[in-house]
Amino acid sequence: MTPFGAKMRELRAARELTLKRMAEDLQISAAYLSALEHGKRGRPRRMLVLQIATYFELGWEEQEELDALVRLSDPRVTVDTAGLPPKTTELANEFARRIRHLPEATIDRLLQILRNDGKQK
Repeated sequence: MTPFGAKMRELRAARELTLKRMAEDLQISAAYLSALEHGKRGRPRRMLVLQIATYFELGWEEQEELDALVRLSDPRVTVDTAGLPPKTTELANEFARRIRHLPEATIDRLLQILRNDGKQK
């Protein structure tokens, strides 16, 4: 599941909406909506994101949060390390190889490091 998919599911659950009902209301297929939630499809188009924000009557801040989550929700990421030090390529490859097996606590720590630009608090 992607960050965008998790947020969409959270919004649906808070309003006790089924995926099928939301898909009907947005005039898209339930299969596509499910694939978006589960990260099996790429990021949604801007128009659909706006449609979803309107559907859930999100305020500006919530809509900006949704937009940020969309940017972080590409399920197929490419990391270009061309021209960077060899250690960078090694890191990218090790991460790609191991990501499926990382414990959630490790992922949380890595995200914290990256969000803080590697600065210790």
